Amino acid sequence: MRTGTTYTRHFDVETRQHELLGLDLGEGVPRRVLVLGLVLFVTWTGGFLLLLGAPNKITFSLYFLPPLLIAAIGTQRSKKMDRRWNITLWTLGARYLVFGHRPIICGGRRAASRAEWIPRRSRWGTKGDGLRRESVKRRREYEMDTEAPAVIGGVPLELAARPRLYGPDAVYRARARRAGTTKGQPQ
Repeated sequence: MRTGTTYTRHFDVETRQHELLGLDLGEGVPRRVLVLGLVLFVTWTGGFLLLLGAPNKITFSLYFLPPLLIAAIGTQRSKKMDRRWNITLWTLGARYLVFGHRPIICGGRRAASRAEWIPRRSRWGTKGDGLRRESVKRRREYEMDTEAPAVIGGVPLELAARPRLYGPDAVYRARARRAGTTKGQPQ
């Protein structure tokens, strides 16, 4: 088996902003970080200004600290995937938990039906247990329950599936039968 090496991470050259509105920034701030921080700051602080008004001494940190932390920590390279920022992984993880993803069936030849998507309960796993509407006592009882579920409606159905490999000739004959012809002639 062949393996390859990706060298593009080593050639990562980022542009830097050395001066902003006449203020010298020294070594410079990476432009992507600066733009992301500006967008986060405007949306976060703008929303709070509309909802709560101007900040006072107590709420000043609530207005300015979250966008600063998200921009500072989110723009660092991820330890899990070296080529992505942390904020990208956070966004993809949140998107997966909320919306899931569409399965690719037959290389994209057929769109997946809603029944073939991974259900939200499976995607969330134990992360969604705190959001359940049941009481804490009932959840503990459910987790501690070790009895096997009762069989409803008779004996359990045993599946004995055997995989079979069909060649192109068998597939051709089956399609011909379905179309109402055998080897190109009507039945």
